[in-house]
Amino acid sequence: MIESPSKMLIDVQNNIAAAAKRAQRDTDDINLIAVSKTRRSEEIIPLLEQGHKSFGENRVQEAMEKWPALRSQYDGIELHCIGQLQSNKAAEAIATFDVIHSLDRISLLKALAKEMKKADKYIPCFLQINIGDEEQKGGCAVKDIANLLEAATNADIPIIGLMCIPPADMEAAPFFALLAKLADEHDLPNLSMGMSSDYETALTIGATHIRVGTALFGPRIRNAE
Repeated sequence: MIESPSKMLIDVQNNIAAAAKRAQRDTDDINLIAVSKTRRSEEIIPLLEQGHKSFGENRVQEAMEKWPALRSQYDGIELHCIGQLQSNKAAEAIATFDVIHSLDRISLLKALAKEMKKADKYIPCFLQINIGDEEQKGGCAVKDIANLLEAATNADIPIIGLMCIPPADMEAAPFFALLAKLADEHDLPNLSMGMSSDYETALTIGATHIRVGTALFGPRIRNAE
């Protein structure tokens, strides 16, 4: 029997508290992003009713369709763009999201900078790093971080941290540790890393933002498009 999202939220919060205690960290420094991509509003509302405010979506169009109605009912929602972002969706992304986790290339940076200036809305961004150097994945190469950071500074885009998705079927901890090292080298305070299967490990290595879906909602009812 699948537990309710409300009960699953409590379980995840308890796991976060335990991991933070082991790492001698304050839970106030940890942002739990409920990954609501492909989830219907009726699946999301139980978490909103519990007071959870931070959610993540992969696709701009889905977020634009789903969240205006929810935001009209619940105050204080913080919406994170956690999926690969196309440059031609920059304007919509700026209008829809509060944080972007997937800035990974100069062309996207230029598009975001143009739309941020036009909207006078400079939203915080993470650089997504291709931490496992995988050809099929998005993300900035490790060697290109400094150049992308310099370009972001010149474009007035606020970069608040680094994000990664480790290679599947490999131990995540070494990749989390590398991301933490890179963030420290570039004086960036936030780390977006860790998902349902490995968020406790990520927290012990310094994650400030964890992106959790299945552990909060259960198995997906329908597949992502």
